[in-house]
Amino acid sequence: MVSAVVLAAGAASRFGSPKQRLLLAPVLERVRRTRSIDEIVVVVGAHEVDTDARVVRCPEWERGPGASLRCGLAGLSPSAAAAVVVLADGPILAPESIDRIVAAWREGAGDIVAASYGGQRGHPLVLDRRLWTRIPDEGARALEPVLVPCDDLGAPGDIDVPEDLPGRVRGTGAE
Repeated sequence: MVSAVVLAAGAASRFGSPKQRLLLAPVLERVRRTRSIDEIVVVVGAHEVDTDARVVRCPEWERGPGASLRCGLAGLSPSAAAAVVVLADGPILAPESIDRIVAAWREGAGDIVAASYGGQRGHPLVLDRRLWTRIPDEGARALEPVLVPCDDLGAPGDIDVPEDLPGRVRGTGAE
């Protein structure tokens, strides 16, 4: 079983409002289109979200992304062998990128496998259960992954300020 942890706990201070409320639905829709994910957990902290997905509240979210990730991992099914980590501020995530990194993990590529774009580490990433107890406060960024090129799928986006929003998320239908 492979689960997904969607990190949506941050304060979104650079965005100026709870961006999770705007971006979570398109992210979840894309995660649900994969062939690889059996369960989804959304981690919240600074802001509540309205979603039909299972929500895990992280009271220590201010400690860093690792604290949020640990909360999400703790909320997963005991039968989950791995977790795919997805950011709630990546609304153009290609579902195929999740399938690709999970396939690499299943084929034995490593205990942590991350999508790469232009040779740079990105999201999503998959964490084997053996690593779940070793997540530091800075998050999975501190762990060295095996990179799987996903350039052909396009990066998931990284929305920090309203100007970063793709047109279709803003409601214009444009990319």
